[in-house]
Amino acid sequence: MSSPPEPPMFKKETPTEKAFQNPGLRGVHTTTLFRAVNPELFIKPNKPVMAFGLAALSFCMAYIGYRHATQENQKDLSEAVDSEGYRHLRRRTSKWD
Repeated sequence: MSSPPEPPMFKKETPTEKAFQNPGLRGVHTTTLFRAVNPELFIKPNKPVMAFGLAALSFCMAYIGYRHATQENQKDLSEAVDSEGYRHLRRRTSKWD
């Protein structure tokens, strides 16, 4: 005849797809304080916000580079006043040249 089924306590559980729905720290039980201090670990990435941030950072770096380049060009100019009181911009010259 047929044998009785095994008791459920000896049944080996296999990992299911449900166990892998929240990868990383999203599936871990943590305190509210930890989630408040480290929100970047629990918030899903937002691609439009990332694109805006990348564009803003690129614009800032380009502006800093532009200001640095124009300041380097302005260093060589000096303002001279002639005997009649007119102001002239001219290149700085060294006494050693």
